[in-house]
Amino acid sequence: MKCFTPLLAQLASAAVIWDGRFNDFSTSADLNKWSWGNQVGPYQYYIHGSGAVEKYVNLSPDYKNPNDTASKQGAKFTLDGTAYWNGQNMRRTELIPQTTAAINKGKVWYHFSMMRKDANAPSVNREHQINFFESHFTEMKYGWISGESGTSNPNLQFMISQQSKWKTEWKAGVWHNVAYEIFMIANLIASNTRTSPPTPWASGTPRAAPPDAGSQARLGLDVVQRRRLAPGGVLELPRSGYSDATEDFYFSGVYIESGSITTAVGGPAA
Repeated sequence: MKCFTPLLAQLASAAVIWDGRFNDFSTSADLNKWSWGNQVGPYQYYIHGSGAVEKYVNLSPDYKNPNDTASKQGAKFTLDGTAYWNGQNMRRTELIPQTTAAINKGKVWYHFSMMRKDANAPSVNREHQINFFESHFTEMKYGWISGESGTSNPNLQFMISQQSKWKTEWKAGVWHNVAYEIFMIANLIASNTRTSPPTPWASGTPRAAPPDAGSQARLGLDVVQRRRLAPGGVLELPRSGYSDATEDFYFSGVYIESGSITTAVGGPAA
């Protein structure tokens, strides 16, 4: 029993201040209940293509991280030939927190697990911006990045202000458990991340991106006023010579907490 004491103490001091783990959804069609005039549920759903919600977001127990016992199901996000929003030339499928909680104050952790499969694999030839703030001061990226040599990049990367701080080859079927550690004070932000691929937090030593002296940046309206993060969000930049193919991204255990960081995959019980 003694060996479990630190984890139990940690869970007791952590507080989930926004829960996006899809436990209260029957199907992804529940996302359509939200509108600017009827702001219900945990997510704002308006950045997507012109098709039905099932073309872009689907939910299933098969889509969740098997080590995430706090989630009933996970989400599959899809980019296809229709996934263009508001006349833009980039493909986007995004969910944004709908909350009045203080997710933009003090020290908070943005948690999620992410995975890809060989079927409908995201292209290594295009830049994917994943789970990002609107100002892109912190995000995950996958694939070739503009300005790189060569034509492809197989790495999943944690970025601060467009600089890579951690990377690994994103292999099919491997869940990466990520926590953005965000400290907000006096309109400044310091960003770091902790990851544990492929083993669960609780059974291995989390790896942390090295602290970065240049990781502070002015907060924009996205954080201070609109709490603008797509914690389940994928944006793909266009690239000449590469046609659109259907791509799937899988997310599980999406939530935000304050207090002490929870290292159990999926977080405390909902």
